[in-house]
Amino acid sequence: MSAPIYQYAPLALNGQALPFSQFEGQVLLIVNTASECGFTPQYTALEALFQRYRERGLTVIGFPCNQFGNQEPASATEIGAFCQKNFGVTFPLMDKIDVNGKAASPLWQYLKAEKPGLLGLPAIKWNFTKFLIDRQGQVIKRFAPQTTPESLASDIEALL
Repeated sequence: MSAPIYQYAPLALNGQALPFSQFEGQVLLIVNTASECGFTPQYTALEALFQRYRERGLTVIGFPCNQFGNQEPASATEIGAFCQKNFGVTFPLMDKIDVNGKAASPLWQYLKAEKPGLLGLPAIKWNFTKFLIDRQGQVIKRFAPQTTPESLASDIEALL
């Protein structure tokens, strides 16, 4: 039986379901993103990680979220255009979601349960929280927003 993460099929920016079963056997870096956040420049480094390791089996997946300071107010089309134009993003971007509260995405509920944050609290505290998933679909680590994507390279390489 495959890992629980492969049962999810969240919507991509284009409104189509993206079955995570297609990522089975890959390393995933899942990030909640926002276009108007102080951490938004991390898109550049996330894209660099994707380009550097994708041939070896890494996929970065961004989940725009407007729950923190109204920093992702744009539509799906605007988010995609912004990320492409300003940061050259080619990794998959998903439809805007909630990561906390009653309307939280089931995938994000799962990620938070698998790797709670500081003091064991599951809530996502801000944009650009990152989850690293191994080739077997296990949630290996959770990284704080201020943890730079560049600093994840050794953790990613260990899983590739």
